[in-house]
Amino acid sequence: MAASPSRQQIDGASHLRGSDNVQRHPTALSPSVADLPRQIRLAASRIRPHIIETPLHLSPALSERTGAQVFLKLENRQHTGSFKLRGATNKLLNLPAEDRARGVVTASTGNHALAVARAAAQLDIAATIYLPVGASPRKVEKLESFPVTLCRVPGDALNAEISARAAALQTHQPFISPYNDPHIIAGQGTIAVELLRRQPQLDAVFVTVGGGGLMGGIASHIKDTGSQIQTVGCQPQNSAVMLASVRAGRIIDTASLPTLSDGSAGGIEPHAVTFSLCQNHVDHWLTVSEDEIAAAMRLVYRESGESIEGAAGVAVASLLKTGKRFAGQRLAVVICGGNVDSDTWQRVLEQKN
Repeated sequence: MAASPSRQQIDGASHLRGSDNVQRHPTALSPSVADLPRQIRLAASRIRPHIIETPLHLSPALSERTGAQVFLKLENRQHTGSFKLRGATNKLLNLPAEDRARGVVTASTGNHALAVARAAAQLDIAATIYLPVGASPRKVEKLESFPVTLCRVPGDALNAEISARAAALQTHQPFISPYNDPHIIAGQGTIAVELLRRQPQLDAVFVTVGGGGLMGGIASHIKDTGSQIQTVGCQPQNSAVMLASVRAGRIIDTASLPTLSDGSAGGIEPHAVTFSLCQNHVDHWLTVSEDEIAAAMRLVYRESGESIEGAAGVAVASLLKTGKRFAGQRLAVVICGGNVDSDTWQRVLEQKN
């Protein structure tokens, strides 16, 4: 197995085709975020009875195309169909009894909502969920199968978050952030614990970034181990808000266009703790087009029969965009979810490569 590439090699545009290079401006981590590695280890034990330790499968098609050994971490097989159950479960298990009794409020484009709905039902906690009017119909249909209150909000995921936070303040209920909470991030970081247990000699991990909770948790655990594993943040070109913010050195509000990656789309909450994690711990960034996302979704389906959502397609497409840069190395791609509505999936399948 070839040695891990250096950060200088990966960050150079001449070495990684289609890359978005960012000059680092590291910021200090808040005390709660600085404690994340320990919290991730605790979360791994805490949530184990409530989640699936998802498979890590070698992908022959992606391995052949890149010349690397490519493993897919199949979070689409998680309960509720995405990684979000990890963070939501960890958060609810950490709530004091009096907060559980009041019930919780959250906001989501769908996957976090499904996770909170399932975890709340298992723990007998009432839940009110705010979501954008454009949320995936398949996810909404699933939500309606849980004993939760749904509130639809115009605009994107950020608008839903703002509305939900305001409601939580009025009712004195805990707000369960999709990403801006150390307990949520720690739960998502348990994916890295499983990855390194199965494949400790990985050279790079490709992770789709929306609000940054998934990448923040994974990257925090990886960096804490002292390994040389590279973390590659992947975003759709139509909604690369975290990348734009990292480039600017602060969280900024940029317009998002429609994208297949609805699970990662939209703005970032002001003062989100995930920003410093992405700023400090992501080694490289890639963005991909809508056509590239759709092609990646089709490839995974035709190779393995796995139906993956657009957000997962972003990470696969980003890997494919690097060409053979990682030939001879061992890579992991986090397949973050599989909740794609039937109409969108049909359009993706009908497109030509």
